[in-house]
Amino acid sequence: MKKSILLPAALIALATLTLAACDRPTVITPPAVVTVPGPAGPTGATGETGSTGNTGNTGYTGSTGATGSTGTTGSTGATGATGGDTVVIMPATPASR
Repeated sequence: MKKSILLPAALIALATLTLAACDRPTVITPPAVVTVPGPAGPTGATGETGSTGNTGNTGYTGSTGATGSTGTTGSTGATGATGGDTVVIMPATPASR
């Protein structure tokens, strides 16, 4: 009888230890804090003007184009006839004062 009581008592003790080892504590997560924004603050000061950028490089001068060829000399026209006996008389130039 002593052996029959010891066996169930040992099984009960073993079951109690097994169940106690599996028991996990409950984790409580605090609720998130919600912050309500207040009114807008005053406008900040204007920032400084940025510096001027560098001037770009000057481009290269283009190459000179090819020189054109000289044209051929045209033929000389016929010489005009000499005028007749016409005389042109021009008035004298007035003297300067």
